Amino acid sequence: MTRNYLIDMDGVLVTGKTLIPGADLFIKKLLDTETKFLILTNNPLYTQRDLEHRLNTIGLNVPAERIFTSAMATARFLQIQNPNGKAFVIGESGLTQAMHEVGYVLTDTKPDYVVLGEVNNYNFEQVSKAVRLIIEGAMFIATNPDTTGPTEAGVVPSTGALAALIEKATNHAPFFIGKPNPLMMRSALRYLGVHSENTTMIGDRMDTDVVAGVMSGLDTILVLSGVSKREDVSHFPYRPTYILNSVAEIEIGKE
Repeated sequence: MTRNYLIDMDGVLVTGKTLIPGADLFIKKLLDTETKFLILTNNPLYTQRDLEHRLNTIGLNVPAERIFTSAMATARFLQIQNPNGKAFVIGESGLTQAMHEVGYVLTDTKPDYVVLGEVNNYNFEQVSKAVRLIIEGAMFIATNPDTTGPTEAGVVPSTGALAALIEKATNHAPFFIGKPNPLMMRSALRYLGVHSENTTMIGDRMDTDVVAGVMSGLDTILVLSGVSKREDVSHFPYRPTYILNSVAEIEIGKE
């Protein structure tokens, strides 16, 4: 059976701006064999083309259309739930472009949703406006639950941390779209045009990648090139289908 792949990015293909050994050859094999795959990221900051450029600069030649972000999953979810609606968005170009592409109007006047993503600079005025809009009835959506994210300068607060602040102020919890919500996995499967039965999730975290794959009915590969270690697996009530040192050990079609 032909396998398709959903592949986490950080800790699987790259670490910061460093390519994980063998990742470039793995992606080349997928492209050469015309295997269907998507690189998934919870990071909503960047557009597909932004990420394509960032990956190309470190030697990972991935076409833009092979990248799928939590911002894209969020926009597609809202387009299905409430087509051509209105949203007040806190986020960068990766999120705002995705929202525009599904026909949403971005406004602070009676929006249907407050949509929170990651930002490079936190703006207290924007946060205050989001709090007021949610209290007034706008529904609260967040792209991903990650509380911190890595940068060249070190760890910084991420979407989940700011969502916690807004939740505390409004007493309204957000609905998170990104991993480990299987909604993101199913959105990626639809985008790729494949089925869960012949798709494998590759990730470096038991608590996001592997559990998202398990909940979506996918086979899973835990690679030990990122966060989770082999000894961590026994702490979880679910197991990956396979555990490998890195993507360099994956034989396409033979896992």
